[in-house]
Amino acid sequence: MRFSLPRALLRACAAAAALAATAALAQAPAYPNAPITLIVPFAAGSGTDAVARTVGQKLSERLKQPVLVDNEPGANAQVGAVLAARAKPDGYTLFMTTNTSHSANPALYSSLKYDPIKDFTPVARVGELPFALVVSPALPVKSLPEFLDYARAHPATLSYATPNSTSLVAMESIKHIAKVDLLSVPYKSSPQALTDLLGGQVQAYVVDLGSGKSMLTGDKVRTLGITTAQPSPLLPGVPPIGQTVKGFDLTSWNGIFGPAGMPPAVVQRLNTELQAVLADKDTQDKLAQIGFQVWPSKTPEEFAQYVAQQLAHWRSLIQQAGIQQTTP
Repeated sequence: MRFSLPRALLRACAAAAALAATAALAQAPAYPNAPITLIVPFAAGSGTDAVARTVGQKLSERLKQPVLVDNEPGANAQVGAVLAARAKPDGYTLFMTTNTSHSANPALYSSLKYDPIKDFTPVARVGELPFALVVSPALPVKSLPEFLDYARAHPATLSYATPNSTSLVAMESIKHIAKVDLLSVPYKSSPQALTDLLGGQVQAYVVDLGSGKSMLTGDKVRTLGITTAQPSPLLPGVPPIGQTVKGFDLTSWNGIFGPAGMPPAVVQRLNTELQAVLADKDTQDKLAQIGFQVWPSKTPEEFAQYVAQQLAHWRSLIQQAGIQQTTP
């Protein structure tokens, strides 16, 4: 009898604790019950910004809460990445980014203040954003072969804008494969790079279709090639760069993350809602208008595997192009 009372008490305490936990869970507000911040590590008007605003609006409608886009450009997407990584992992701060922060930067910089794998929770891949090589119409060239010939005849005189890793790696790959000498000019944002191309401050730019599509179909710039291996219906008549620069094939991916340690149930809820958003024809049509191709991952786990693969792929691209690491 001496031991029956403590055991009974233990059982009673355990039952009470379980009951309290169940009650607390039942009383916890359902996610989400407050606005969600979607950090974008690029400036307003960039391709990723346009995608974020379209997807964010549709996601807001499904979650019944505002999704507020917060542009945090700087340091080749590092500023936004650090802010997102350090946010509370409760699902109220998300991060829409690209291969710049999560594939290229680890190979481009000798050190980073974030780890693209350890510091983030993958939620969903959203899709791909093709890029195109455009040049100033002031240049006496009408095709990529003519541009390369002109560059060889005028070494180290033509400059190109690099506001993100895709622009940088694309042009450095062209330089390496085609053996031309061009000057790199870094920019903080895609819109400013495009403005300076139009103004003649730089002569070439590999621009995302999201921020440059309206220009690419007019006469303000001359579009010489698209970065994807296959022609794009979004730019009829524009050949892939790889037709001239053999072995060239580059595409920018886009996806949504949260900070590391997010509750699995929240991650799954967000993934489920994003699947519905990206399956919506109106969403697809709006994104197609800015040159974006919807290509969602099926699960967060699939997206995590894709991110790891792309990290290795971009490291290989950067090494092959002979790009040296720099200090952030």
